[in-house]
Formats: sequence, structure tokens, C-alpha cells
Amino acid sequence: MSAPVLDVRGLVTVFHTDAGPVRAVDGVSFAVGKGETLGIVGESGSGKSVTAQSLMRLLDPPARIEGGEVLFEGRDVLTMSRRQLTAWRGAGAAMVFQDSLTGLNPVIRILRQVTEHVVAHGRMDRRAARRHGIDLLRRMGVASPERAAASYPHQFSGGMRQRVMIGIGMANDPKLLIADEPTTALDVTIQAQILDLLGNLNEKFGTAIVLISHDLGVIGTICQRIVVMYAGEVVEEGPTAAVLEDPRHPYAWALANAVPRLDSPVAERLPGIEGAPPDPLAMPAGCRFMPRCPWRLSRCGAERPPLVEVAPGRLARCWVTADGRRLPPRTEPLHAKPPQPSTREPLLVARDLVKHFPLPKKTFFGTREVVHAVNGVSLHVMPGERLGIVGESGCGKSTLARLVTRLHRPDAGDIRFDGQDIATLNGEALRRLRPRLQMVFQDPYASLNPRMRVGDILAEPLLVHGRAASPAEAAGRIASLLELVGLNPAWAARFPHEFSGGQRQRISIARALALEPSLIVADEPVSALDVNVQAQVLNLMLDLRERMGLAYLFIAHDLAVVRAFCDRVAVMYLGRIVEEAPARELFAHPAHPYTVSLLSAVPEPGRQRIVLGGEPPSTLRLPQGCAFRARCPVAQRVCAEPPPLTEIAPGHRVLCHAPGSLKGAA
Repeated sequence: MSAPVLDVRGLVTVFHTDAGPVRAVDGVSFAVGKGETLGIVGESGSGKSVTAQSLMRLLDPPARIEGGEVLFEGRDVLTMSRRQLTAWRGAGAAMVFQDSLTGLNPVIRILRQVTEHVVAHGRMDRRAARRHGIDLLRRMGVASPERAAASYPHQFSGGMRQRVMIGIGMANDPKLLIADEPTTALDVTIQAQILDLLGNLNEKFGTAIVLISHDLGVIGTICQRIVVMYAGEVVEEGPTAAVLEDPRHPYAWALANAVPRLDSPVAERLPGIEGAPPDPLAMPAGCRFMPRCPWRLSRCGAERPPLVEVAPGRLARCWVTADGRRLPPRTEPLHAKPPQPSTREPLLVARDLVKHFPLPKKTFFGTREVVHAVNGVSLHVMPGERLGIVGESGCGKSTLARLVTRLHRPDAGDIRFDGQDIATLNGEALRRLRPRLQMVFQDPYASLNPRMRVGDILAEPLLVHGRAASPAEAAGRIASLLELVGLNPAWAARFPHEFSGGQRQRISIARALALEPSLIVADEPVSALDVNVQAQVLNLMLDLRERMGLAYLFIAHDLAVVRAFCDRVAVMYLGRIVEEAPARELFAHPAHPYTVSLLSAVPEPGRQRIVLGGEPPSTLRLPQGCAFRARCPVAQRVCAEPPPLTEIAPGHRVLCHAPGSLKGAA
């Protein structure tokens, strides 16, 4: 590799807390060359995001960088003055943050936020920057970018906000782009577009990219090399394909084997890593992964292993593989039993749901435009069943979730929960419904009160609904809830901002479980979690289903997770369900062209992607006939007419004139 754009040497970042110093980043070293993409993976709390923020010098007290060098084209970023840092950020290096809601200013319109860096660095005047900003939004897959440019962040879905964040990071064509979970909230089609954009930055502009992600499929698709972090230190580094196919550290081995894939057998349970990471205030003297390692040796508890070369171009921090030994291959999981049909009545039934959102008038005498978010959706969920909802951002999934939980009142249609009509409930009747019908929101930071301690957040529903007479009585239940989702009960005294994104999502799940509901509507509940915690949470949800008879309406962008977790799957496009089938049937025999294109976009090696033409139609003006016609590679003249709902197999329904035509063409 030629002279690296970024060379990190022995970076140490310490948080000085009241309980003692926490070495969040402990001697991390790596380098990234021009046109190279380096992936950083690891569990929540392993130090990935702190490493990224240390590189950009964005940390405030009590965090302090106490050692190492961060060399950008030979200049040490850690010794730059404030003025030099301001000039360097944006023009030399840029960062895409994990949390799009907190990364965008809620009172400034989208276009100004996209263009202000270009103007501040003197690259363009405001008129040229406006054109550049709208073009960036279009490249990010934002529908109707001219209208979107005048919107505020709260008017976008989580996935749409993340596209804006990536556009801001790319605005100045930086030499170094640090992307912290840039595709977490994106559907697979936009994720594929973003990965293409990052690849183009590598090839056309020679941009060096540091990509932090929980999604090993994304890392495997775009990154040339990978760094695996655990408990603040690098435990393995090497070429991506080699590390994922033949990991030499037990932690990297466990991560690689915990990833659900579309072509892997459907297991009874997702494989995970037993135990929890070490307490950062009391790191063990030897190997930090030793208590969770199935191959640990006697010396692992006493001596800290060094990071040494275990194969050409491969580094690992492990006594077991230090002599070049390989770890054994993964054993095949137990195959999951096919779901048994239920003879009971459905727990939730929604028929012909409609929800439109009127927009403010542009002028006093102008017409009021309407966003057609949900347009005639019908579905049902049986007791104990797991129904998955998939589709692109903006297709109406989150609005549908808010309708069935009665956070929105439907404009038309019926909702029955356990035989009760809940579409028109309000006041006390709606409050009595809440304990049995809970929701896990997509953005955990926005759904947790930042001024309340975690213990108070979990105690609140118990006290409001009379499940605990006092905070003291709720304390025992709070400890059990935190243990249930893999968190230390002692952390109940912390505030939400003291947790990583994945840990905050676990708190949100614990809050939904507090009242022991019958149905949980989960909107992207594992999108912010690393693969191991994702497996733990999904296995927890399976255990709760067996123990409590819980049913789930499970919304996700990760199709492999949906395949592994759900009994049935419904595919949404532009406010309609276009295909619905048992999970095994849908993933084996997708029939709607949109479903086929979604599956083709999953970031897995060897998967042939079907690129759709055009942009998604605007939800302000629904197209006549088939809504997917403008993007469908096999559209026919008959598609100008409304498509019929066709049952092509038991329980497999498709809203299409020619189901299966795209798969046959491909």
C-alpha cells in the first residue's frame, strides 16, 4: 500500500468518570490508503464509535485522548489548532453519524443543512450550492428532492434522514470519509445504492473510507480490509474475505457465525455468544474475551495476548491461534420446525386501512396536497405468530405500525384487537388497551426521555398502569427487565445518553416488555444492534413468545433477519401490501417483481442485483394502475390497469398482473 491517507498509531481514549477511568479505546492502530475502504466491526460498547469520534476530535470531557497519533497525510490531527481543525473537517475529512435524528438540526430545513458545509468552505456560492444540494439528495435516493429540500428533519422517516446525513458527508468530496453505521436505517435497495456510491468514491475520487457497521454483509460487500474490535482493543485485522471465511480470533469467529443469511438453513435459534463483555471499569488482566471463549487456555486468564501475525497479512490477539492454528468450522444449526397453523381466532385484524396526511398550503388560495401513506392495507396476526413487514423507506411501514397500535387514528378501515373494535377508541378505553399492545420504536434515542434515568423510564409504565404500587416495589422488576435484555441491572441509575445505540434499543425493548403485552409491534427493533446482540434479542423475543404467548408485528429492512425470525411476511410498496406469504415460501419463490428486486439487493457475496429504473413514485399523487409499473423491468400494457390480488399458493397472495415474471426473466 502507498503512503496511507490515515495512519492511526496506538490511539488511547479515556473517559474519566466518578467511578474511575474507562479506557474506551486502548491502543488501537490501523491505516487506510487512498481508494481503500476499511471496515470496523464489533459489539455495541466495543469502542468503534469512540474511535471514530477520536479520529475527528469530536469528544468532550470527561473523554480525553491520552495517547497515540492520528496522522492524516502525515499531519497529526491530535496536534491541530481549532482553526486548522475547522478547515480540515469537511474539506479533508468528513463523518456520517450513527444517529440521524440528533445529527440533524430540527429547526433548519434540509437543503441548508446539506449545503452549509460547501458554502462555508468556499467551494460554491449559494445558488450553485442549492443545485448541488438537490442533486446530492437525488443521488441519495430521496424522492421529489426539490420538495424534500424545503422540509424539516422530523418530516422524514428514519431511513430518509440517514440518506440526508450521508449526503452531507459527501457534499465536499472529502479525501477521508468516516461513516458510523451509515446504512443502519436504510432498506436494502437504498443500502445497495449507498454502497455503490461509496464504491464510486473509492474508484473515481480515491476517497479513503472508514466504515463502521454491525452488518457483516455490508462489510463483506464493500471493504477490502476489516478490523475487529472487542472491549476497546483490536483483536483481529486482515483482508475482509479471509477474516470472515477463516477467522483467527474466537470473537471474530463467533461474530461471523452469528450472521443470518438468505442462503443458510433456518435454525431453531440464532447462534450467539454466551456471556457479556467485561466491565470497562475492571478489565481482566489476561485476554478480555477469555470468560466467553470456548477454546480458552490456562494462560489466557493471566497473560494479555499481543496482536501478532498469524498468517500473511493477518493479525490476531489470541493465545490459541498465535502459532498459526485455525479455529474449527461452524457446526450446522438445528433446522427450525415449520409453523403450525393455528385454529384460534386472529389476535389482530386490520381491514382496508387508510391514512393520509394533509400538507400545509403553499399559498393562501392554493390547493392542499396530501401524502397517501397507507392505502387500503389488510392483514391479520394470530396469537403467538410473527408477521414480518418489509419494504423501502417511505412505503408506509411505520405509519401502519402506528395505526394498529392506535398512535394514529385511521382515516378509513377497521382494526380489531382480540375481538374488540379499537379503530375509534380514545380516552380511558384506549389507555386500558395499552398494556396489551406495545410498540418498540425505530429510533431509541428519540423514544427515551433524555432527562430520566433508565430505572425511572422502566418504572413509569409499571406505576401508570398500577403494576407496581411504588418505585421501590418496581425496582425488582426493573432489575429483571434489564437482565432479560442483556444489560447490567446496576445501569438503571444511568441516563440514555450514557449508552451506545444498541444498548438504548435494548432499553426500549425492556420498556415494551414491562407490562407483559399480548402483541408487540416492533419497528426496526434490531437495526442498531450488532449481530451478536441482535441474535440475543431475537432469541429473547422467541423465548418470550414461548413463555408468554407473545405475537409480533415485526418491521425490518434486514431481509435475512426477517427470514430467520418471522412465520409470515408481507411486502409493502407505496402504502399497499403487494405480496404476502409464509416466510419460507416467499423467500424461496418470490412472485412480485418488487419482492424479487428487494431480495436481489441484499448485500451478500455472489448475489446478482436487479437494478430498478426511475425513482419511487411520489406519495402525493398515486399512479393509476400498478404503482410499481414505472420501475418494473417487465411491465406490460395491462399494468396500466389496477392489478388483481392473486393467490398463487396456499396463503401466498400477490398484487400483480404477471406474478413471477421478473424472476423468470432474471
